[in-house]
Amino acid sequence: MIRALTGYSTRHPWKVIALWAVLGLALIALAPTLFARVTQNQTGNFLPRSYDSAAALRIAEERFGVDPDTTTVTVLVGRADGRPLGAADQKRVEAEAAKLGGRRVVMPREDDAPKFLVPDRSQTPRIAPAMTAPDRSFELLSVELNGNPSDTGVQGVYRAFRDAARTQFAEAGMRTGFTGALAETVDTTDANKTATTVGGALLTGLIVLLNVLVFRSVLAAILPLLAVAVIGGAAAGAVAVAAMLTGLKLDASTPGLINVVLLGIGIDYLLFLLFRFREQLRSQPEQLAREAAAQVCARVGTAITSAALTIVAAFATLGVATFGQFRSLGPAIAVAVLVMLFGSLTLMPALLAAAGRKMFWPSRSLRREPREGQAARLGALVTRRPLLMLTASVALLAALAAGLIGIRMDYGQGGGSGDRTAAAATAAEISRALPAGVSDPTSVYVTAKDDGPLTTARLDGLSRALTQVKGVGQVAPTVLDKDHRAARIDLYPTADPQSREARDLASGPIRDAVARHTPAGTTAHVGGTPAIIADISTAVDHDLRIVFPVAAALIGLILLLLLRSLLAPAILMISVGLGFAATLGAATLLFQHALGKPGVSFTLPLVLFLFVVALGTDYNILITDRIREEMRRPGPARAAVARAVRHTAPAVATAGLVLAGSFASLATTPGREQVAFAMALGIMLSALVLSLVLVPSLAALLGRSLWWPVRPVPQGFKGRGAATYAAPPRGRAQPPTTHTQQPTH
Repeated sequence: MIRALTGYSTRHPWKVIALWAVLGLALIALAPTLFARVTQNQTGNFLPRSYDSAAALRIAEERFGVDPDTTTVTVLVGRADGRPLGAADQKRVEAEAAKLGGRRVVMPREDDAPKFLVPDRSQTPRIAPAMTAPDRSFELLSVELNGNPSDTGVQGVYRAFRDAARTQFAEAGMRTGFTGALAETVDTTDANKTATTVGGALLTGLIVLLNVLVFRSVLAAILPLLAVAVIGGAAAGAVAVAAMLTGLKLDASTPGLINVVLLGIGIDYLLFLLFRFREQLRSQPEQLAREAAAQVCARVGTAITSAALTIVAAFATLGVATFGQFRSLGPAIAVAVLVMLFGSLTLMPALLAAAGRKMFWPSRSLRREPREGQAARLGALVTRRPLLMLTASVALLAALAAGLIGIRMDYGQGGGSGDRTAAAATAAEISRALPAGVSDPTSVYVTAKDDGPLTTARLDGLSRALTQVKGVGQVAPTVLDKDHRAARIDLYPTADPQSREARDLASGPIRDAVARHTPAGTTAHVGGTPAIIADISTAVDHDLRIVFPVAAALIGLILLLLLRSLLAPAILMISVGLGFAATLGAATLLFQHALGKPGVSFTLPLVLFLFVVALGTDYNILITDRIREEMRRPGPARAAVARAVRHTAPAVATAGLVLAGSFASLATTPGREQVAFAMALGIMLSALVLSLVLVPSLAALLGRSLWWPVRPVPQGFKGRGAATYAAPPRGRAQPPTTHTQQPTH
């Protein structure tokens, strides 16, 4: 199958390139519209229906008309001179709010963006009075907008509404402030806009610069970016189409994460092909470029396929997770990686065949055998002092893993901007006069099971009990639905809704009070952000215990099938396990212990496990596959390991730097700093420590026993152009005396 794909692509390169260009551009254009239809705003909708907060959310939607796709902005309105609001002032606020609520907000559009490709988020906001401060220093308005806060169109609508409201109230002698998830997201995005732009430019520059330094070529520097952009666009579109066909709902952050993953692994795979293609052209200068491309892509395609399937298997295990955000992320990335794999076996070989030796123009490196460099010296060092190198690498990983002592999970959903944004400053002003939970209340939903209607008198006991709960600053009057079969009681905690205190309050004392004082013949559920976060923590803890062993078993099975060995897969799994522990420990040391954060993000262990184990295994697969290939040649096992490191280290190191840079670019996204640091460090450890030091050291120590029970037997190569090797002295790695042909298997 692999040879058929790569063979057809190298025989008909221009047809394959044209097909990918059309397909990629079409799906790139459609992806934003498609993703807008399959992403959802409410995190609670990712919880199983059995969870208390999920049940509360369903009642809110079915009985009280709460739209799960809406986001609420809290607007603070006060007098510009700082004096308390009078009766006339409040009437003026109501009048101005009514004007704003009757006016359609048009979504700003980019001049160069075709209208049919960008979903129109224009809408009329729903505005209602919320609460007045006890000292009458301000009044709060609740504004509902449809759409996900991460949607750029929704953000544009909010900016237009905010500017219009600010101007209109200013003309009336009023000052305004805006807070809430959407306001915080927009403020943080605007504050980081320059950093995001610079980060993207630096990443692109890093990729181009590394390729120029390594290949001394224009095409080799540019083509990886173009090819990955086309395949990545097609992959994103394929994910959106698959989600639409299956009814799967994605989190708003999924498209951005997919782009980063595909950029990294796509460049990795193309780099592996480029390095091996250059090596083949050097050893066979008389061979036709298309034949060389076909031969290389068929050989490396097997390792790339195994590496990609490792990632697919790892993320497919998220399908057994109970938390829907994980359950949708897994298949989405699996589909995207499969498309990238297909592109790696078709478009990339076609590019190599079409460009041929011009791929490395204007470099003259194809005309000469390269001198021994850092990679050759590393291979010699690892095979000459394998025990020392093994001990040093394990000691480094163990020292970083020690940071896991005392690790805590942080379930906060905010970006952690503190008072650095206008939205955070507005929230702080509100909390000084009112309970912090005013803009995001915890709600108790009560439904009747018997035939009697619900009344406020029937729920007075529950309402009074909730006012006695320590940490509840205020309890709003009971609200009944139109059929009097359901009721809502809003609670305003004194703690920030995103904080651990609010989560513990909702999952502990509030739920205890509800359980004790719910009237007979009714059922009650606690909802709201703190309750949702508490239930998410329970779901994630459950998923970690399931996904980790299942993913490890699947990855181990793939390694077993690829390497046809029992010992080698076990060694690779242990090594990537050490890499995972070291990376998570380093993140804990930095963010929890050094920077004083509440803990590491609750999603970090699972996402880090999948990425570091799966992507780290990619590099291990490539190095072990080359070690096995070299051990089939005559000569000592340590010399084979040295040759494998010499030929593979530049590709692995370059690919690791590119992938680490891709993940580091996430640091410009609010709330992604931990993921960016941990992923970048994990990839660097996997590439530079595990794949180039730890695994080769073990291979040098174990020799051909690494492949027990089926050891590779050294084979001679006969015929024209056969390579011959001089056996180097024991413990020293020497390059082959002649190196005129790359064997194929």
